[in-house]
Amino acid sequence: MAQAENKTQVTGADVTAFLEAVEHPTRRADGLALDALFRDVTGFTPRMWGPSIVGYGRYDYVYASGREGSFLATGFSPRKANLSVYIMPGYQDYSEILARLGKHKMGKSCLYITKLADVDTDVLKDLIRAGLRDLDAKWAVHPT
Repeated sequence: MAQAENKTQVTGADVTAFLEAVEHPTRRADGLALDALFRDVTGFTPRMWGPSIVGYGRYDYVYASGREGSFLATGFSPRKANLSVYIMPGYQDYSEILARLGKHKMGKSCLYITKLADVDTDVLKDLIRAGLRDLDAKWAVHPT
C-alpha cells in the first residue's frame, strides 16, 4: 500500500520575496526579523515549506507504523492573525522557558505570537535551541 506524502513539502520559492510580500506591515517586519533570528540561532539557510512556512533545517522520521517522511526542523509563518512559530517536537518540556517568553498562546507543536514585540527574543532563541536539541536527540536534524 502506497503511503501518502506530507501535504507540506519543501519548495523552491524565494523566502525573502515571500516575507517582503506579506501585506500587513507589522507582520512583514516581524517576519523579516524572525528570519534573521532563526538564521542566527540555527545557522541554516531557510527554505519555503508549502506556500507559507519558512523552515530551517529538516529531519527525516520513520514511525512505528512504517510511515516515513521529512519535515522542517523549526520555522515560522507570518499568518494574518499572528506569527506561528514551529518548534518540534512540541512544548511539553518547555514550561520554564515559556514562562519567561512573554505574551503567547500554544498549539500542539506551534506557538502563536501576535507581534514580536510581545515576547523576549532572547528567550525565543533559547526555546528554538531547546527544540532543535530535543528533536535532534530523536531524529537527526540536517540543513536544508
